[in-house]
Amino acid sequence: MTASAFVYPWDVNGDPEAAPRIASLGVQQVTLAAAYHSTRALTPRHPRHRIVTAEHAAVLYPTDDRWDGRLLRPYAAGDWAPGDAFGEAAAALTDAGLEVHTWVVLAHNSRLGAEHPDTSVVNAYGDRYPWAPCIAQPATRAYLVDLAAEAAVRPGARGTELESLGWYGLQHLHAHDKTGGVGLGDAGLYLMALCFCPTCREGYGAHGLDAGELAAAVRTALQPVWQGAPSDGAWAGVEKLLGERTAAATRAWRDDTARTLQEAAVTAVRAAAPEGFQILLHADPVSYHVGANAGVDPAHILSVADGVVVPCTGGPGLLTPFAEASRDSVVAANFTVVSGMGGSPGTLASDAARARALGATELRLYHAGLASDEDLGAVRDALTGR
Repeated sequence: MTASAFVYPWDVNGDPEAAPRIASLGVQQVTLAAAYHSTRALTPRHPRHRIVTAEHAAVLYPTDDRWDGRLLRPYAAGDWAPGDAFGEAAAALTDAGLEVHTWVVLAHNSRLGAEHPDTSVVNAYGDRYPWAPCIAQPATRAYLVDLAAEAAVRPGARGTELESLGWYGLQHLHAHDKTGGVGLGDAGLYLMALCFCPTCREGYGAHGLDAGELAAAVRTALQPVWQGAPSDGAWAGVEKLLGERTAAATRAWRDDTARTLQEAAVTAVRAAAPEGFQILLHADPVSYHVGANAGVDPAHILSVADGVVVPCTGGPGLLTPFAEASRDSVVAANFTVVSGMGGSPGTLASDAARARALGATELRLYHAGLASDEDLGAVRDALTGR
């Protein structure tokens, strides 16, 4: 199977050994960040630094004039990725014999929410999620579609992987996070992800719901959960908390909003890309799930994009719905190979075999820049058979 390693430009730029080292792992491809959210990252082998702090979501290349005069536009990176950091890293990786695909993070941008708070998801209590742009708002959708097209189709790239192309919710790797004190469960997290911005309030109305009554129902449903009562899992739990008709109406609005955004973004990327350019989506096969791996309907998304990248570190079970819906689509199994982040690089060979048996056609390895030498050695052994 084709294997690709995730990489940041700052892992490569300034380190002449980085690209050959990644190529020696046995991967054929790299998924290189072109637009990325804020992060604090280790660079355990870089000759000039050990910690990179990306202070805000940014594009890692110079933007073009499509953004002139627009209120919502990408932010340039600071000194963690100056100039055309993506292009510099892509050239080094290509020279090492690796095929470069872009890694584009979309609806996940805390600076956007801080500077333009009206763009953010608003929960049933009136709290804003600045990291989570509401994907129903027309201006935000236009921004995300144009960002997808520009960031995906960088010079020399042979494909792209679009992350966070859907709803974001409460879950967020925030600095000094203190949100784990109450177990919300799958149903509770869904209720906390429901947006009540003006656009979404109108959207619920179009599906026969009064937004004020819905917000009150959400707060009432969650009250026992805040007091420690367990929240039922899966969609049945949402139906129990809201009632079947109300739950179905909220999901209809949100599913349609995400589907149409995904269609628009993929269409825009295809229009900008050369022939044969591969477009994949980081995806979860449960459409009401939120986060970096957007909730999708497998059959629909595989009719739109060329394939999906599926989280498998907790087990490869999420592959099955995509494999069952696939017709010559890419179904890439994504494994964390950083042991300090919960990965298991030592079992990569058996994990990959199990994923392949469940329908995976490719592998994704998170993350070549963050992993220790020992972790990379285990990856190299698994991929090269040494």
